[in-house]
Amino acid sequence: MKRPEGFDEGAARQDAPAEAAEAPRQRRGPSKPRLPFRGRAADDREARPASVPDPPVDETVVPTPAHETDADPTGSHRDRVGAMAGAAGRRLGAGFGAVADRLREYTPNEDHRDPETDRREAERRAATSGGADHDATVTDVLDASGASRADHHAEVPIGARVRAAETAREARIAKRRRRLLERAEVRRFTRRSRHRRAAWITAASVVLVLGVSILVAVFSPLMALRTIEVKGTNRVDEAALRQALSDQIGTPLARLDFDAIKRDVAGFPLIESYVTEEAPPHTLVVTVTERTPVVAVRSGSTFDLVDPAGIVVQSSPKRPASMPLADIARARLGSSSFRTMTEVVLALPSTVRSQVTRVAGSTADDVTLTLKDGSTVVWGSPDDSDAKAELLAALVKDHAARNPGVVVEYDVSAPDNGVIRAKD
Repeated sequence: MKRPEGFDEGAARQDAPAEAAEAPRQRRGPSKPRLPFRGRAADDREARPASVPDPPVDETVVPTPAHETDADPTGSHRDRVGAMAGAAGRRLGAGFGAVADRLREYTPNEDHRDPETDRREAERRAATSGGADHDATVTDVLDASGASRADHHAEVPIGARVRAAETAREARIAKRRRRLLERAEVRRFTRRSRHRRAAWITAASVVLVLGVSILVAVFSPLMALRTIEVKGTNRVDEAALRQALSDQIGTPLARLDFDAIKRDVAGFPLIESYVTEEAPPHTLVVTVTERTPVVAVRSGSTFDLVDPAGIVVQSSPKRPASMPLADIARARLGSSSFRTMTEVVLALPSTVRSQVTRVAGSTADDVTLTLKDGSTVVWGSPDDSDAKAELLAALVKDHAARNPGVVVEYDVSAPDNGVIRAKD
């Protein structure tokens, strides 16, 4: 058949029957994008549906009719080359697609969680924590979603469930942070009241402890008196003094009757003064100061040793050599003239006092002393006794250096003008 001039063979081939036409290439749909990493283990594999194999591509080359081949050998050759190139391209594309699918299989999806692995992890956590409240995981969301919508489980995308689990987790974290912030704010605004409450509690505790201590010390038998110690006794009978104070045994130390103790001690005239000391929990210490005699007074055939207050400390049949004899005449012990004489004796220095053998005084302003060598001392009144004692010591020393053994009279009644007179 002759072709008209300018006839396009390509257009003629477009009018060919459909079964002789080349089969179109089937295109693959776009793959799902990967979800961001959410902190699961890297070895979890992506759970994705099995890859649907591409439909077979018909790579059969459509034969060209013989009359067309004979008619245009150049065009038939070009068609065969194009068909072969198309088949090679389709095979190459199918190969690249298979390689990409295989690589996706061996590349784990970091955002996907294996439901079975998550379920086992949740059971392990529940067993170790004893059923305590725990953070929701992807397995919890997937199981809850699957339990409520079992029929539509396959239709829910995995990424949506992961995002829901992450949203719930972030909500719990935000709630926990809000609670912490609220607690911090409450503590900040109640700091002053808490400090004030702590101060009141401390003060109340101190008062309570003091009160209990006072009650225990005053009324409890734990602090009762059980032992009495007496110190400083020489002439006083220690056992008799302890027996006199025994009525205080059994009384708490804080409730001792010191007036009764004073009355009991007053029954011992040789005690000049005393001091009591409490030694918790059960001891009372009494330290006494005994009276010290300064002069001797003749009483009949005996000599009484008398202290400055006129209290007879001791009686002796013999006159003591180291103590002056007081000539009180008709005066009584404890009178003003007797106290003046004892005051003068106490004012004398030790070097002079050891030489005094007798002290006399008719009145309080006329006191005289007699020394062992027979010399006398005119003392006068007890005024300025210290100055008179210093002047007397100087006169005695000077006379002993110039005229030893000569009996004289020392006049120190005027402390600023001492006089030594020869005695007939």
